Amino acid sequence: MISRTLNRLMIVTAALLAVSQVHARSYVVVGNAGKLPAKLEAAVAAAGGTITRHLPQIGVAIVESSSPQFVANVGKLAGLDAVLPDAQWKPSQPAVIDGLALEDAVALPANHTTLVTDAWAALQWGLEAVDAGTAWQAGQTGAGVRVAVLDSGVASAHLDIAPNLNTALCTSFVPGEAYNFTGTGFNHGTHVAGIIAAAANGVGTVGVAPKAEIVSVKVLSAVSGSGSFGGIISGIVYAADIGADVINMSLGAEFPRSGYIDDNGTPADPSDDYKVGANELTALINATSRATTYAYQKGVTTIVSAGNSAIDRDHDGSYFVLPADCTHVVSVSATGPTGWALNQAGTDLDVLASYSNYGQSRIDLAAPGGDFMYPGNDISVVGGIAQYTWVFDMVFAPSNRIGTSNRYSWSAGTSMAAPHVSAVAAIIIGRNGGSMKPAAVVAALRASADDLGKPGNDDAYGAGRVNAGRAATE
Repeated sequence: MISRTLNRLMIVTAALLAVSQVHARSYVVVGNAGKLPAKLEAAVAAAGGTITRHLPQIGVAIVESSSPQFVANVGKLAGLDAVLPDAQWKPSQPAVIDGLALEDAVALPANHTTLVTDAWAALQWGLEAVDAGTAWQAGQTGAGVRVAVLDSGVASAHLDIAPNLNTALCTSFVPGEAYNFTGTGFNHGTHVAGIIAAAANGVGTVGVAPKAEIVSVKVLSAVSGSGSFGGIISGIVYAADIGADVINMSLGAEFPRSGYIDDNGTPADPSDDYKVGANELTALINATSRATTYAYQKGVTTIVSAGNSAIDRDHDGSYFVLPADCTHVVSVSATGPTGWALNQAGTDLDVLASYSNYGQSRIDLAAPGGDFMYPGNDISVVGGIAQYTWVFDMVFAPSNRIGTSNRYSWSAGTSMAAPHVSAVAAIIIGRNGGSMKPAAVVAALRASADDLGKPGNDDAYGAGRVNAGRAATE
């Protein structure tokens, strides 16, 4: 186990905007009015570059070059809005308690969730919070709905992941890393995928939409946790083009609006020869919004995490938050209990999490993300598992597979809240025959949510905390 102090430090870590310092540098080339000029390839080659990814759908190309004059030379070509350094972004990290293996579960808990026999469903308070059982009783499980998880890959052989994973469509936009995670630590993408659609197979945990199809689109490195704008933009376009119904991006990261950011996350020396300033960052965000708009136009509902830095988005305008500030996305705040293990029937599950970004103008919906604020380190037992009481307030889901051991972890973050909403969106789409326009999906999410806080939109919950049961039956 790791200390709660470390967890708290991890959860509020500011996002770092870094740029590659390798000799061959990556650039995002943005065409005017959503189109790339016909002479782009020739101009890039003449300037000493190579197009590594061509996205005519949104008028963007990803280019590599080692020439220090590349931007100046290609920028002369008519029909371009911008030639931008392809900056890296590192999402603010969730808190993690890692290391529970499937073989540790020796018996089915007596208080397992209605309609499922998965041994550790008793640890998943989030299922109760969104009333998943009522949706399942109504026969709504997300069947026939495709959810693209843009994240750090997935442990494809995990017992709870494999049944719903479309391996033929899974892919990676992280150079040198396959989508299939084979490391030994916690894997963020596996945890997110499991919250959405861990199979109801009688073992481990169960997802809110346990029959939805998952496609892993890797856009974050499993080693560094970071990803490039070019990779994320490409991943969004790819997910839209393969017919995803929902995109989940648990990628909340905060970027200062002014000044330069270097590879250590501190203000860069003005003489730095490779930097990203506020204007370039705005242009990169706009390029990303081209991708999210394209997905919207293709019929994809895009769900994103609101960020983990406890920022009041209504009154603190010093940060961009990605992808929450992109167009046509649903931004999700996180909720969680305090001391749930001590009073499972009576604990409020809907308290705004201590780390969650908030603000009426920026939060669309809320969902279980977990927290870790219960004081002390006393031990509780839930479902036959002994842990610190505060750990049970986090979200429990698959995290990795090591050999034949299917591992599960507790984690807390808006990263965990977004997939709850993606799963409810899958239930809504499935209920309506497997095809819905994003505006209709969002309207149904809002209409079926529990309106917490003040009536209507509010700082903590937006339109409310999602409710799978109501989404499936009303």
